[in-house]
Amino acid sequence: MEKVKDLKWESGMTVNSLVERIGKTGLQGTEMEKAVNAILKMKKAGAKTFLTFTSNMVTSGLRGLFAQLIKLKIADVVITTVGAIEEDIMRAKGESFLISSFYANDLSLHEKGMNRVGNILVPNESYCKLEDELNLILAEVYKKQSKFAVSELLKEIGLLLNDEDSILYQAAKNNVPIFCPAITDGAFGFHLYLFQQKHPDFNVDVIKDFENILFTTSFDEKKGLISLGGGITKHHALLANLLNGGLDYAVYITTAHSSSGSMSGATTQEAKSWGKIKDDSDAATVHGEVTIVFPLIIFRVLDELKKEGLLNG
Repeated sequence: MEKVKDLKWESGMTVNSLVERIGKTGLQGTEMEKAVNAILKMKKAGAKTFLTFTSNMVTSGLRGLFAQLIKLKIADVVITTVGAIEEDIMRAKGESFLISSFYANDLSLHEKGMNRVGNILVPNESYCKLEDELNLILAEVYKKQSKFAVSELLKEIGLLLNDEDSILYQAAKNNVPIFCPAITDGAFGFHLYLFQQKHPDFNVDVIKDFENILFTTSFDEKKGLISLGGGITKHHALLANLLNGGLDYAVYITTAHSSSGSMSGATTQEAKSWGKIKDDSDAATVHGEVTIVFPLIIFRVLDELKKEGLLNG
């Protein structure tokens, strides 16, 4: 067993050094270190890597980081929620979100046409502009064909964007599929419905996309998961990999806890009871807020991969 080591400030300390030292402090710092090592092993083994995240993380400034990770070949498959799709398009089209307060006057914000996500504000005006953009985008992709699996539609949309910090754009450019199993759970879904009323032959097939995600990997291939948050994005990745023999590597970062019995709070250890993660897998569950914890973990991973000449892009 290792001994707990005191963490002390040093002038000019790098992120790499900080995370390494936090890993020797015990508690969640140790789990962070396990997460770093699991992702490093995942990438060095050439594992097919699933990256899952929820829309609130795209509302935040992590959007650009996710796009960068796709560009750097860290993520091979992305699973997210429809809000992430909407807000990625908004930002790609020049919209900005504002930092406010967790304790803002929500009635006043409603009157001003502002929607609060934690301490971030998304203007109603941005949704109005999204509606205009989606009308143009859907009309454009409809010229190609009328039936799409969800991931196929998202790739076509990504090809129409021109923003290096866009998740959809980088995924389309780098041939990384984006899966969104609850595509109708937001404004985007509503506009798909409205478009179908004008074009009855227009169809977005969720079941076909389940087939697509199953065939992104195989039983014999090494498989890894970086799950940020939880819910449907996390479970969709676990289910797809369960049906392909289970994950060899897994990192969960979540603020939820297992005492609720929820998918979001379920640990990597619990997943082994289902066969979602293999018994001998390298796995870690980090309890912490993703916008703080994940950059620390992944920046150290990227530094190590670059140092060893293993970073693509």
